[in-house]
Amino acid sequence: MADPSSYRPKPGQIPDSPGVYRFRDEHRRVIYVGKAKSLRQRLANYFQDLAGLHPRTRSMVTTAASVEWTVVSTEVEALQLEYSWIKEFDPRFNVKYRDDKSYPYLAVTMNEEFPRVQVMRGHKKKGVRYFGPYAHAWAIRDTVDLLLRVFPVRTCSTGVFKNAARTGRPCLLGYIGKCSAPCVGRVDAEEHRDLAEEFCDFMTGRTGTYLRRLEKQMAEAAEELQYERAARLRDDIEALKKAMEKNAVVLADATDADLIAVAEDELEAAVQIFHVRGGRVRGQRGWVTDKVEEITTGALVEHALQQLYGEESGDAVPKEVLVPALPDPVEPVQEWLTGRRGSIVSLRIPQRGDKKALMETVQRNAQQALVLHKTKRASDLTTRSRALEEIADALELDSAPLRIECYDISHLQGDDVVASMVVFEDGLQRKSEYRRFQIKGFRGQDDVRSMHEVITRRFRRYLAEKEKTGEWAEGEPDLTNGTADAAGNGTPTAFTEDDGRPKRFAYPPQLVVVDGGKPQVMAAKRALDELGIDDIAVCGLAKRLEEVWLPDDDDPVVLPRTSEGLYLLQRVRDEAHRFAITYQRTKRAKRFRASPLDDVPGLGETRKQALIKHFGSVKKLRSATIDQICEVPGIGRKTAETIAVALAQAAPAAPAVNTATGEIMDDVEDGAPETTAGPPGEPVPTGAPDERRGQER
Repeated sequence: MADPSSYRPKPGQIPDSPGVYRFRDEHRRVIYVGKAKSLRQRLANYFQDLAGLHPRTRSMVTTAASVEWTVVSTEVEALQLEYSWIKEFDPRFNVKYRDDKSYPYLAVTMNEEFPRVQVMRGHKKKGVRYFGPYAHAWAIRDTVDLLLRVFPVRTCSTGVFKNAARTGRPCLLGYIGKCSAPCVGRVDAEEHRDLAEEFCDFMTGRTGTYLRRLEKQMAEAAEELQYERAARLRDDIEALKKAMEKNAVVLADATDADLIAVAEDELEAAVQIFHVRGGRVRGQRGWVTDKVEEITTGALVEHALQQLYGEESGDAVPKEVLVPALPDPVEPVQEWLTGRRGSIVSLRIPQRGDKKALMETVQRNAQQALVLHKTKRASDLTTRSRALEEIADALELDSAPLRIECYDISHLQGDDVVASMVVFEDGLQRKSEYRRFQIKGFRGQDDVRSMHEVITRRFRRYLAEKEKTGEWAEGEPDLTNGTADAAGNGTPTAFTEDDGRPKRFAYPPQLVVVDGGKPQVMAAKRALDELGIDDIAVCGLAKRLEEVWLPDDDDPVVLPRTSEGLYLLQRVRDEAHRFAITYQRTKRAKRFRASPLDDVPGLGETRKQALIKHFGSVKKLRSATIDQICEVPGIGRKTAETIAVALAQAAPAAPAVNTATGEIMDDVEDGAPETTAGPPGEPVPTGAPDERRGQER
């Protein structure tokens, strides 16, 4: 725990002007980013008596080891720079709104020759019209199903579209009149684009024009005794009205506005947003955040606006934003929003009438979301803090392990041995820092040797990067950008990659967890001792009885089954196992798919697996004689000769080489972040159970 006075800037060094500041820890990692109208006054608040600080603020300033700042011209520039740095460095002490799901949008791909209506999630693409977000995807599909009667725009995928064009037969929607079937030429590209634009116009709220036009066409058809056409138009009108009923008018005069409400307590805050377009609620979304410092409602609103509009521009920013409290000061934020939209944006608190009544509805939604979050989430700040404290007490650590790394080994009967490293910070997953390793030193079912190799490689990289980045340049402190180190002199050498991002193995954990018992723990401890690292705790979690093993104890530590600390260790261990076994399966699948045996005629999957099982690898099979190949059950001499010829003609794959250094890469994708498969917002499965008796693990 650092003393804030040890890195407090000297009097007069901090300018009395607008700017953005960053706190860094002892490893030069950015842990907090903030902005201020006056840097001198704002930073002085952090260096007061610790007893007077908010608990999370006190934790931040004692974790930090230095502070630096950048002076800007205006408060609007400070707001923009603060947002950019938060996105770049992802500081763990900053307010971060956690959205537990990816909200779906109704999207129309106007960037394609034949625009398509579909449900989209994730980042927005250029040239695509978005409507929403919606709370549920089924709500979008219900609306689209009703509107396709009137605006028969294509909804099929590219593959289905091309297949229909090739065969000359449209899909089912084309036959029942819910698609204009541009794939078979019923309408040309221009006519189909006009339909898509009318669909977008209707979704933006311009509904009266189409209803009046359809009613006029229905009356004309009835006068001309075209009753079937009149009946179809009548059904279309009913479909449009039903679709409109799903989004009832809440504000008059076709108002475009976003309403933001905040519900908060001492530890957390929930934010709810209603998107109103054309007077109708077109979408809803919400976030929850930990309050990392004593923060006002206006400041929470400011962070919500950054999160909501930081990457948006144009029509995505409405003319009016209604909030429960205004940021202080409000002018820079309003100017920033105006710049994002390109025209004046009104940021205000509703005082009376329909807008105030709708804001009360949004506020009730925010309050309910906070209550639901409190009752459901296991990652509650209080729960996470208690879990880390229980782990520290059980393992007799000096402080709570804010960063935990867990390692697991996975293989299939000794083949394709791989390892995983997962990272939890403050009790939450840090998937951008997950790493994967190939074990190349040997083959076989030796988890102890594998664990020793992985720990050695990971922390050897840490020591190498620490040696390169831990030095200080000579001379006086360079305060051009306001840098001040813990000693008050010198400027740290570059600690990040060329693109400004942190190096991959630069940060050590406070606790290393291995999947296994005493042998695996001793292997990890031995690897750290050989590297001269003695300030990192090590423990292991055995699956059978969920016992916690320490390297210097003959008996395990048994935590109560109801312990939050044990629950956190289990989550860390299971996540490491899932990540390892997923990588192992991927490697195995690639090995079989890319095997030279695939080119051998008449050699089925069963006999290929028998060959690999007998020889252990394609490399050993390539060096075997024909008589040795014939020893495999089911392989005759003629087949063995064919296999030998095929393997002789197939060149072995070259190892991956680092083009910058010329070295053979031994850490596979050790700089790649973890990506989760499966639907957004749903928990990632932890993989198959550990089958220890000679099977996959």
